[in-house]
Amino acid sequence: MTKQTLSFQAEVAQLLHLVTHSLYSNKEIFLRELISNASDACDKLRFEAINDGGLYENDTELKVKVTFDKDAKTLTITDNGIGMSTQEAIDHLGTIAKSGTKDFVSKLSGDQKADSQLIGQFGVGFYSGFIVADKITVESRRAGMKFDEGVRWISGGAGDFEVENITRPERGTSVILHLNDDAMDYASAWKVKGIINKYSDHISLPILMEKEEWKDGELINPSDEQGGRQPGGMVKTGEWETVNKANAIWARAKKDISADEYNEFYKQISHDFEAPLAYTHNRVEGSTEYTQLLYIPGKAPFDLYNREKSVGVKLYVKRVFIMDDAEALLPTYLRFVKGVVDSADLPLNVSRELLQESRDVKAIREGCTKRVLSMLEDLAKHDKLPETTASAEGVTDVVSAEDKAEAAANAGKYTSFYNEFGAVLKEGLGEDYANKERLAKLLRFASSTTDTVSVSFADYKARMKEGQEAIYYITADNAAAAKNSPQLEVFKKKGIEVLLMTDRVDEWALNYLQDFDGTPLQSVAKGAVDLGKLQDEAEKKAAEEAAEAFKPLLAKLKEALKDKAEDVRVTTRLVDSPACLVVQDNGMSTQLARMLKQAGQAAPDVKPVLEVNFEHPLVKKLDGSVHFNDLAHILFDQALLAEGGLPADPAAYVKRVNALLV
Repeated sequence: MTKQTLSFQAEVAQLLHLVTHSLYSNKEIFLRELISNASDACDKLRFEAINDGGLYENDTELKVKVTFDKDAKTLTITDNGIGMSTQEAIDHLGTIAKSGTKDFVSKLSGDQKADSQLIGQFGVGFYSGFIVADKITVESRRAGMKFDEGVRWISGGAGDFEVENITRPERGTSVILHLNDDAMDYASAWKVKGIINKYSDHISLPILMEKEEWKDGELINPSDEQGGRQPGGMVKTGEWETVNKANAIWARAKKDISADEYNEFYKQISHDFEAPLAYTHNRVEGSTEYTQLLYIPGKAPFDLYNREKSVGVKLYVKRVFIMDDAEALLPTYLRFVKGVVDSADLPLNVSRELLQESRDVKAIREGCTKRVLSMLEDLAKHDKLPETTASAEGVTDVVSAEDKAEAAANAGKYTSFYNEFGAVLKEGLGEDYANKERLAKLLRFASSTTDTVSVSFADYKARMKEGQEAIYYITADNAAAAKNSPQLEVFKKKGIEVLLMTDRVDEWALNYLQDFDGTPLQSVAKGAVDLGKLQDEAEKKAAEEAAEAFKPLLAKLKEALKDKAEDVRVTTRLVDSPACLVVQDNGMSTQLARMLKQAGQAAPDVKPVLEVNFEHPLVKKLDGSVHFNDLAHILFDQALLAEGGLPADPAAYVKRVNALLV
């Protein structure tokens, strides 16, 4: 192939513009990204060579080399990994092969620190090289291809790039950065070594750099040693040294690993710029042997709800990389977890299909799930600062000094986690029956007595009123709709707390949770209201008498609304509102039906029950009104509006209201 010039994908051109205008707040991150890519290329070769040993081409020692040339103003990262063919260079370096690229661009906020995290999440860290380089040359040959089938890719980071065939005896890839004048400090050993030690120390492959030694300057006058010398300097010796630990962090003893090292490894595998909220590192022995190093991030990725995205932890078998997103090792509701699992029992040629069927994988999945839930329980336990309690001798600490210190370090972390991932965690109620009770204890909600999402089921139970027999909750589209719902009126009047559930997943998830610690959960918008011992006999008697007295009116309402309402009945749950809508105990709520239809899924037509407040003036005026039919429909549609729905025929509703106003 002769040299040809091709244009970047439009999104890549936009991305490059952002990068070259200092998208990264920390420029040195480019080296971490490029070394990470080089390490991935070696991992891919190792995996493909399991079935084709010839790909090693008699060179089985995988490594990454970093070199620089001050005179040429270049910094080069070379690996002897899988390499690229010409077409792969065009595809991988000229396009972003992600369906959500436009979403990526739309998420950019202008906050350098936040925006820079998105590049790594999108797997396009290669382009970060343009932060320090005005031109990048990539030379590569795919393992197993002929020497003369190499490729050279060149771009100045503008709108296009050049590709041509070259002869390259070595397999793998060299990324040559032509440094900007203001980036020449990256062409020095101390600077580059420092960055590698900081960000890439845990790469399991050796990262090599050429040794340097000090050389005195030449005599200005060779015949006169006292006449002075030219300035000395560091010169390369031709020998190579490993500048990272070259040891998988998860294979080391925990006592030998600092918190900073754990955090840096997390940043390397997650492309996050912030430290994780928590991590766990364990070696599990028994019928199934494996090592797990799992992290809980501090922030949710913007594509957390993208169903097309592959998720999961990295899988290794005896320290041989197998796959990036081993989704079988954790349930879907823990898809936010990052980390590594290294198995001693799985075969090296394990496939995704085999992972789904393996007993060893099932054991690993259960073990990893329990570890993650334990981390979350610890965060929840220490989410609030420790309290003190008064005793006869004075004020006594209820926790040890060690627990106080741990609580202080972790205060607020679970709240932070829940704000980011709480809705995802709720999915586990329907997916993970074995851990349903543990998950229920981790859930948090707002309530009718607090605006913050901080109330657990246990908190609610601890302050239930005497005689209260159920945990009451309401689901709604948003917090305002939940808090102002007519269904809450009698509960507010009697001072009964109601949990407000506003996540889209709530209605579905609570189908799998009927009670908490023996106390039933009761939706205030389902079934007839029954406050049990909290409702006095006088109230019950008044309701029964009203139901009997209003029988003719209820029958007329039912006939007028027969196409909309399943039933019409008197209620005691309303105080200020004339009517509200409820569904039968086991029926689908109108909110869930709306959500399913909005998502394009089949949903039954839900006919709710209209409950009317027999003490409200509007209801009393219905009987004998010449506008009975219009008022009945308005009453129903207003109840629908109050719960966040829309009338089936908005124009007819407006017409009826206008007619009555006139």
